[in-house]
Amino acid sequence: MIAKQIKGIDFCNVLKYNQNKVDKGEAIILDSNLASSSVIKQTKELNVVRQLKPNLSKAVYHVSLNLPYEDANKLSDEKFANLARDYLEGMGFKDSQYVIYKHFDRYHSHIHIVANRVKYSGDVVSDSNDYKRSEAIIRKLEQKYNLTEFVRKEQSNVLSKGEIEKCLRTGDVPERLELQNILLEILNQDLLMKDFIVKLKLKDVNVKINQSLTTGFISGISFEYKGIFYKGSKIHKNFSWNNIKTKIITDEQNRDHSIIPEVNAGNRTTKKESNGFNGSSSEFSSKERPKPNDTRQEINTTVKSVNNKPRFRFKS
Repeated sequence: MIAKQIKGIDFCNVLKYNQNKVDKGEAIILDSNLASSSVIKQTKELNVVRQLKPNLSKAVYHVSLNLPYEDANKLSDEKFANLARDYLEGMGFKDSQYVIYKHFDRYHSHIHIVANRVKYSGDVVSDSNDYKRSEAIIRKLEQKYNLTEFVRKEQSNVLSKGEIEKCLRTGDVPERLELQNILLEILNQDLLMKDFIVKLKLKDVNVKINQSLTTGFISGISFEYKGIFYKGSKIHKNFSWNNIKTKIITDEQNRDHSIIPEVNAGNRTTKKESNGFNGSSSEFSSKERPKPNDTRQEINTTVKSVNNKPRFRFKS
């Protein structure tokens, strides 16, 4: 699960953004402790409490909690609301006004929470180390609600700025981390080279092996996922060829390696290569991606139509 936090100055705009989603049938209100239901009255209600700290400029707290695709149907509305309240309490909003929305405008499950940083008591919810505190709470909630845990830093290379920004913007797990998880799962099995390649293919991952035509020596391995090639060592040091070859059964090494030219030949049409994540390249490079099957094409069309809708920009 990924949390994106925003602190702002205008309750009306953020409430209007979420209410517009509700009016369009793209969101529902899961829970609220406000007495009002209209944006204007909710804004007035929030601002009454806000006046207890008139010098606080950024009283608006807006956070989205985003689940990965594989957890899309794990939480009922009631459990999602409970998770949201647990998150608010963990962040110090136990005595604060809030509204919880569940959005349906993207392909992954996510909620938005609008809360008042000024409590009923007049105290202000601290924003000190709020990112670290949020991450710690998210990890606990993943365990409590049996959600897919985000990959730990020690399991992955440090995310690039582009990966982090896309992750926060869309709520999607970065492609490089998805690929890490796929490789971790497959390499946990005893496999021959040919089986390794076949199992990756079933996960929509293509393999390119750097092998000398004269000596047959293998110097490296790359993986193509969602239209981008990643060098194994750039995904994680554990996925360099020198490390991967220690995990693959080599009793039939020579026979297994005979399939490498065929595998590489099938990957020559893919042009893009990455040593990590480029914030703009993977998100908008659909024309360079391999042709998907009918089901995946239908899904991609749906996601594209959603992503093309105008996005609201919040004041910060």
